[in-house]
Amino acid sequence: MTYRVNAVRKQSNLRRLMGLGRGLTHDRIDETLQDQVTNKIIGKMTGEIQRIRSSAEFSQRAREITGVALEAVAIRGAVMLDERERYTIEAASADIDRRFQQAGRLLGNGLHVAYWKAQGNRDADAVKVEAIVLSQDHSGMQGLENLAEAEFDNLYEQHKWSIVDLKEMRRRHYEKLRVAAADPQDISWLLPESIDFKRSPDAPSFAKHLYADEKGKFQVNLGAWEQDVLEEELHDPAVVAWLRNVDRKPWSLEIPYRDSGTYKPMFPDLVIVRQVNNSFRFDILEPHDPSRDDNAAKAVGLAEFAEKHWRLFDRIQLIRKKKAPDGRDHYIRLDVGKEPVRKKVLRITSNDALDQVFDDAAKVS
Repeated sequence: MTYRVNAVRKQSNLRRLMGLGRGLTHDRIDETLQDQVTNKIIGKMTGEIQRIRSSAEFSQRAREITGVALEAVAIRGAVMLDERERYTIEAASADIDRRFQQAGRLLGNGLHVAYWKAQGNRDADAVKVEAIVLSQDHSGMQGLENLAEAEFDNLYEQHKWSIVDLKEMRRRHYEKLRVAAADPQDISWLLPESIDFKRSPDAPSFAKHLYADEKGKFQVNLGAWEQDVLEEELHDPAVVAWLRNVDRKPWSLEIPYRDSGTYKPMFPDLVIVRQVNNSFRFDILEPHDPSRDDNAAKAVGLAEFAEKHWRLFDRIQLIRKKKAPDGRDHYIRLDVGKEPVRKKVLRITSNDALDQVFDDAAKVS
C-alpha cells in the first residue's frame, strides 16, 4: 500500500467516476458499467433538480436565464421598426444554448447532454434551463460530488483485483484517476521487474537487496545515517531483503504528511523485510536529521499512516543519532508502529514536542 501526493492534476469526483466507468467498460472488466454510472448520475441530477424546483428560488433563477433584457430597434433610414418581441425570443434561445454549454463544462463528460436526452419527451429549452440552474447551485453540485466520490470508491474496491491484473499502462490509468482526488488516496504498491536510479561507479555493494545484479549484489550511494542503519539491520539474521526507497519514482513507497495545511509527499529511506516464523514482516525506516523544520509534520504523517495500515507494516520508525551516557553515538528509534508511541506522536504540534517524545519513548538500536 502506498500513496501518490500531487502526482496528477486534481479532478472533480464526477470526472473521476465517469473515467472509471469508461475504463472498466473499455477493459471489459464490466462492459455495462459506463451506462450504469451515467444513469446513476442522471438519477441524482434529477433528484437535485426536483429539490431546487420545490424551492422558491428556482423560478427566479430560471427567469434570470430566459428573461434576457434586450431591446432591439431596427433603424432603416429615418423609419424605426419595433422588432423587440421576435428578437428577444431568439436572443433567449441562443443565450440558453450558450449557458447550457457552460453547464456542460462544469458537469463534465457530456452529462448535461445525457440529462437532456433522458428528458426527451419534455420541452428542450426547459430541460436545458434545469441543467443550467443545477450547475450553478452549490448544494446540488456538492450532492453530485458526494455521490460520485462514494460510488468511485465502491467501484474501485469492487474491481481493484481485476485492475491489478491489467498491463502496467492500463493500471496507471486507474492509478491516475484514484490519486486525482482532493485528498491523498492509497493505492496498491506494485514493484516492477527492474528499477533504475543514479549511482557512482565506485558506490559500495550490499547484499539482500530486492533488486540485485548477477552476483547478487546491489550498488548504491547511501547517506552516512542510512548506511549505518542498514548495516545494523543486515546484522539481524531475520532480515531477508531490503529496498532503497528512491524519491519520486513511479514505484516508490510514498507517504503523505501535512505541512502548513498542504499535503506533501515523503519517501522513507529504507523498507526492510524480515522473516518471523513462517511469515514475512515489512518495516519502514526513516533516518531523519532532527534539525530539519519538517520533523514534527513528518512524524505525524508516519503515525497517521501507521494508524491506517498497521496490519501491513510492523516497525515504522523515525530514527535519530544521539550521544548516549557511555559517550558514544547511538541510533535511537521512535517506532510509531507501536500503539502507545503512535498515540503520543499523533498529539504533537511542534518539533520541541517531538523531541520530548523521543526522550520518553525512543529505543537505542
